[in-house]
Amino acid sequence: MLKPIEAAALARLPNIRHGFFTRAGGVSEGLYVGLNCGPGSADVPANVAENRARVARHLGGSHSDVTTVYQVHSGDAVALGAPVDPNARPKADAIVTATPGLVIGILTADCTPVLFADPEAGIVAAAHAGWRGAVAGVLEATVAEMEKLGAARNRIVAAIGPCINQVSYEVGPDFVATLLESCASNETFLARNSPEERAHFDLPGFVAKRLQDCGLGGVERQSPCTYVNESKFFSFRRSQHRSEGDYGRQISAIVVA
Repeated sequence: MLKPIEAAALARLPNIRHGFFTRAGGVSEGLYVGLNCGPGSADVPANVAENRARVARHLGGSHSDVTTVYQVHSGDAVALGAPVDPNARPKADAIVTATPGLVIGILTADCTPVLFADPEAGIVAAAHAGWRGAVAGVLEATVAEMEKLGAARNRIVAAIGPCINQVSYEVGPDFVATLLESCASNETFLARNSPEERAHFDLPGFVAKRLQDCGLGGVERQSPCTYVNESKFFSFRRSQHRSEGDYGRQISAIVVA
């Protein structure tokens, strides 16, 4: 059985269905056991397709798959009105749609998934916000794309999903330099026990601040740590620390019913 995490702020909106899906309820095995929805993984393609179809059915979609993009850690958002060819997904890190029944989603394995909705306009979006994409403006680009379709930012509700949390996100000096070069006040999202130790980055806090600065109608956090909750979530960083070679991806999805 699928067991997605829901954000209360989105769940109470009329004609909007969503979920931050966990590993529960899928058919994949081995490293990918559970609901691996990443076609970029080395999982059995038929298992990935079945997992994605289960998500689409769970949300009452009009199609047998969740519409996703080819994620590249960019600041780019695209508007889509229909499913895309799986072999020709546009390169972007956020999707916006006003098409009822079109389930859109984003894949993550430590990065932050963010789901958006303006129920009055009937417009939803899904964004993949790793630190690079967030610094590059993917969240702001998503809101701007929603506005182009008729959304109003003071009506938009955004929810932050499961991602790597600060306690597990150790970063190096190059990361810190790039982060602070973009804005010196980003120092507030870095924690150090001593000047000699590496910093730990608060990714969900950083994403929340960017969303709040957009002037949205509401921002909710549903962001348990993907690294420490192995039974529920896939994690790129955990797989790297174990030298596993590959990893699954969870999906976060939303639809206008």
